[in-house]
Amino acid sequence: MSDFNLTGKVAIVTGGASGIGLAISRTFARKGAQVYIFEMNQEQAGRTADEIRAGGGKAVAIACDVSSQEQVKQQVEAILEKHPVDILVNNAGIAHVGKLEGTTEADFDRIYRVNVKGMYNCMLAVVGSMKANGGGVILNMASVAASVGIPDRFAYSMSKGAARTMTFSVAKDYISDGIRCNCISPGRVHTPFVDGFLAKNYPGKEQEMFDKLSKTQPIGRMAAPEEIASLALFLCSDEAGFITGCDYPIDGGFIKLNT
Repeated sequence: MSDFNLTGKVAIVTGGASGIGLAISRTFARKGAQVYIFEMNQEQAGRTADEIRAGGGKAVAIACDVSSQEQVKQQVEAILEKHPVDILVNNAGIAHVGKLEGTTEADFDRIYRVNVKGMYNCMLAVVGSMKANGGGVILNMASVAASVGIPDRFAYSMSKGAARTMTFSVAKDYISDGIRCNCISPGRVHTPFVDGFLAKNYPGKEQEMFDKLSKTQPIGRMAAPEEIASLALFLCSDEAGFITGCDYPIDGGFIKLNT
């Protein structure tokens, strides 16, 4: 067994410079992968790539709006001129708080463009090359919101449901091409987004609300981004070669023990 070694693998991680994506970029690089970090924020992506290279890893920062098919196509083609892409992690995503009546058309379209169309754009850009090179791995970031009702997350839940079902479709359609496609469905994860959300919406009560949100997971806490990255590493490694078309909740018991 290779202990989830990614040496020699080329991986694209979208949204790879913050939160869960940052943890995945670091983990994949530490395990030997050449990581291409796709981010809207070039400066943030550059800092992450510099940090990884300073630690002996291989990383390249790429400014890319995943909602733009042309941008994604150009950036992926530039990578493919150098080497095949073995792994795509579709992690880029944005959130929206609001039920149906609190979701404007602009809100809905914004979530769709990034979380759904962005995932489609990236898969479309790599799948042809993966077929030609005998296979590859696609890992999509879904959410517990794709499986159970989450209050005030109408548009976000829509997008993560699409991520989950696109995963199943791609896994089915490309299994004979050697392409594996799975998704991860995290529960609440302690990222800078959570801290920013609490600071904005509950000033002075951040710790109280953090504790309350943490306890919605039966396990009694939020996940660390590194825990999600560890699951991503396994699913993208050769050890997971028999796994495709699956959704993996990593949620502290949220789905099964709350329903």
